Order: sequence, then structure tokens, then C-alpha cells
Amino acid sequence: MTSPSSDIHKSNLDVAGTHALRTAMSDAYSGFVAFTHNGMALLGVGLAALALTLAARADLRLSAEQRLLGWLLERHDVELASDDSDIRADLPGATSGTPATILPKQQAAVTQWLSRRYRVAQEPLAKLVAEAFAIGEKARLDPTLILAVMAIESRFNPYAQSPVGAQGLMQVLTRAHSDKYADFGGMDAAFDPVSNLRVGVKVLQDCIKQAGSTEGGLRLYVGAVTTDGGDYINKVMSEHMRIQSVALGKPMPTSFPDFAATSVVAPSAPTPETATRTGLLQSGEELPATTPSVTEPKASDLITS
Repeated sequence: MTSPSSDIHKSNLDVAGTHALRTAMSDAYSGFVAFTHNGMALLGVGLAALALTLAARADLRLSAEQRLLGWLLERHDVELASDDSDIRADLPGATSGTPATILPKQQAAVTQWLSRRYRVAQEPLAKLVAEAFAIGEKARLDPTLILAVMAIESRFNPYAQSPVGAQGLMQVLTRAHSDKYADFGGMDAAFDPVSNLRVGVKVLQDCIKQAGSTEGGLRLYVGAVTTDGGDYINKVMSEHMRIQSVALGKPMPTSFPDFAATSVVAPSAPTPETATRTGLLQSGEELPATTPSVTEPKASDLITS
């Protein structure tokens, strides 16, 4: 048997142990709270100092923004790589992979560059790029020129419409080219991306053939009858050079020649049926003279496989 004094001593030890444990836990909790409080205070001070530094140093702010943008773009590419099922059924011969792996190398590079430049999803854009390359080969037009017209006209918005009624990706004046939509189900196809692209390429091809030069064809395409269309021509041709450089894997150009066409009286009056993007070219209007331009690569340079 244990004596009463032993039981009391044991009980006192238990109480002392419990009290010591509670004290230790309380101290640990207090220390954690203090550490967290001090850590948050230090973090706040650090963020405030960083904000003041970025506000005072524009170069540092720009560098930080560029790094953040690069990180976001990388994350965007990773997300696209993990969710690519939608495009597989749309692209001819596509079975698996992302736009970067499904498309030929040149088309994939162009798709990725245009996606970032115009903030358009790669999946639908990939189909337009592939279509532009396919149509360009058949029409004997540089596909990067077709994409440049699309970029300047609509920024790849298939539902764009101008105040004068130019519609779709290529901003074709639907009422002036209703006959060209007959094979696509009528004028309602103006907002179908592929139909609009094919009709727009046909119009562009006719304009270039009539004018005798790419620059002159662009002037007819935009319907510039009161000016030389220089601003539009320069925008399209400069973008054409950029996209072409991406496709060919060349450095991005930093300067561009002046592509503005000089107006001269046409040697023969065009027929009333000759249509431009914004309407019918009437007899007596001026046609652009051919101006020097940069040497473009042969169609065979822009391979499709």
C-alpha cells in the first residue's frame, strides 16, 4: 500500500507537469504570433519600399513588367499544351498535340507570334493560318501577305464590321461581292471565318492582277480613290514583312521602306465589274503606279510541310 503522503506528492508532480506543458505551449503560441506579426510587418515594409523604388525608377518598372509578362506568356503556353483537344478535329490530318506540334514549323511559329501580338487564342488562329497557307499556295499569293491584310483589317475578329459595311476577317464589302459568296451559301457566310477568308483572297488576287503590283492591289482593295492609300499600304506591307520574317526564321525588321503608291491615270478605263473591297471602281479613277519594294521570297520558300 502507498501512503497518503506519496499520493499527494504524485498528484503535485502531475499538476506541476501539466502547468509546465501549458506554459510551454502558451510561450510557443505567443512566440509564433509575435514572429508572424513581425514578419508581416517586415513584408509590408519591403513591399512599400519596392513600390516606391519602382515608382521612382521607370527602367526597373519596365523590366519587372516585361519579366511578369514573359512569365504569364509561359504559363499561357503551358495551359494551351495541356488542353488542345478542340483543335485536333479542325486541322486536316491532325491527330494529337498543340498548335505548335500539329502545324508545320513555319505555320506554328506564325500562329504563336500572331497569338501574342493580337491576343487571340492559338486554337482558332491555327486554323486560319493553315487555311491562309493553303489558299495562298493555290492563288499564288504569299500567305504572310494574306495574314497581314487580315491583321490590319480586322485584327482576326471574324465579326468585325466597318461603318460602310465591310465585314468579317478580310473586311469584304459583302454587297459588292455577293456573287462570290454564292458558293458558300449566300451573303450570310460573310461572318464565317473560312468563307470570308476565301472570298477576301479572291478579291485581293483580282486587285493585284488589275493593278499590276502588290502595293497597287492593296490600294484597290482598300478602295482608296481620293488618296494614294499610302497609310494603309505601309501598314499592311510592314506587317507582311514582320510575319514573313517570323515564318522564315529571320530577325524581326526594325525599319521599313516607304510603300506608298504614286497615283497615275490608268492607261485604260477599268470595267464596271471590277470591284474593290469598298465598292466598284469607276472609269476615270486613278490607279497606283508600281513602286519599288523589298524583294519577297519565292512561294517555294514558304514551305507547308
